[in-house]
Amino acid sequence: MVAARITVNGKETPISPAAPHTTVLDFLRERGLTGTKEGCAEGECGACSVLVARPGVNKPTDWVAVNACLVPVAALDGQEVITSEGLATAGESGTPAALHPVQEEMAVRGGSQCGYCTPGFICSMASEYYRPDRCAHPDPADATTTGTGTGTGTEHGPNGFDLHALSGNLCRCTGYRPIRDAAFAVGMPTEDDPLAQRREQSPPEPVPTAYTRDESAFLRPSTLADALQLLRERTDAVVVAGSTDWGVEVNIRSRRANCVVAVDRLPELREIRVESDRIEIGAAQTLTEIERRLDGSVPLLAELFPQFASRLIRNSATLGGNLGTGSPIGDSPPVLLALEASVVLADADGEREVPLSDYFTGYRQSVRRPGELIRAVRIPLPLSPVAAFHKIAKRRFDDISSVAVAFALEIEDGIVRKARIGLGGVAATPIRALATEAALEGKPWAAQTVEAASQVLQAQGTPMDDHRASAGYRSAMLGQSLLKLYAQTTEAVSS
Repeated sequence: MVAARITVNGKETPISPAAPHTTVLDFLRERGLTGTKEGCAEGECGACSVLVARPGVNKPTDWVAVNACLVPVAALDGQEVITSEGLATAGESGTPAALHPVQEEMAVRGGSQCGYCTPGFICSMASEYYRPDRCAHPDPADATTTGTGTGTGTEHGPNGFDLHALSGNLCRCTGYRPIRDAAFAVGMPTEDDPLAQRREQSPPEPVPTAYTRDESAFLRPSTLADALQLLRERTDAVVVAGSTDWGVEVNIRSRRANCVVAVDRLPELREIRVESDRIEIGAAQTLTEIERRLDGSVPLLAELFPQFASRLIRNSATLGGNLGTGSPIGDSPPVLLALEASVVLADADGEREVPLSDYFTGYRQSVRRPGELIRAVRIPLPLSPVAAFHKIAKRRFDDISSVAVAFALEIEDGIVRKARIGLGGVAATPIRALATEAALEGKPWAAQTVEAASQVLQAQGTPMDDHRASAGYRSAMLGQSLLKLYAQTTEAVSS
């Protein structure tokens, strides 16, 4: 097997002697690329943002911004990375390098003060700059719509720039107006832009990796069968995809693993299939890829994605990972419960399908057996026409839920024929609000029904007091969420 290597700013370099748990951030800084900064070490500030060449949605390659503080450098074996230093164009024989267009706009519009966060902003901006389906609005008045369901007004510029590309980047001294001004001022890539041209070529193929140092190993199998056999043999293995959860454990809690198995590039886990009776989403598809490939065809997921962490996280995080951690405050389980989704679990002996409502068994526990992987998530069709996702958190975006509620209702002739409600943050596991569903089904979709059902919903789960919210607040928000849904549907009908 070829020694693990990574291409950084066009130059190939060996990963050795880095330890298997070494992050891309530390790897780059140890090699003098200190524009990549560490701020929070858990993927919330974006100071560490870099660009990675990934399979594209609209072109062969997309330049995707990721948190370098979370990704093990061994996970990028055979891959291409661009840092803030690599965006500028080298000058001729000692002349200064030419700034990249996003760097130029940040400089001339006052988008940088202390400069600590600036390289991360630059890389996130560059990812959006090179997004193939970004296009300038012909009329500046059209900038009031985002085209992505992610907000309204000034969140989308006249140049097609979606400010949610920067939702994972924090700045504490400059202020966001000049940064927004810079984002909305960038033009479109020119034909001779080498990074724009690179999008027309295929990204690097995933390579099998067996990187071992000091009795620790990072392994990337080439097929699902190889991965499942490996997990049967290595019962101590930690499975990672985007590393958005495991990276925090490594950085904040100093967790180390004797064996890490990466499944993020397994082709069997990266498919989306739309059939007559269901949609099957591969467990290693990133949330950004799912969002762009489904393109709003599952409205409840379309509501979820903009509220799930930040674009930087969604560029790496996967549905399989979010379900695999078993967190009671993960944002995808309530939505998938409302959609009546199931998970396909695979091991070396075969596959089985488990309804998500039967998947969670306790706090961060599930029916998944040792050696099993989540291969896919299946969503049955047709979808319920009335759907909504309400996330209650302290921040509008890039925050952890205090309460999350997902609704999927079928209302025919004013009667609720079917109700599915998923809840997060109010029990040891994500749950279905079965009593509330029963209180709605067969009843008129009317104020009296909804008010009575909201009282039932307030009593669902076993919410707790913690630093995010009190138990009483969580219960109150459950009831208010159903009242809000009723108000929203009434407004939609009246309009």
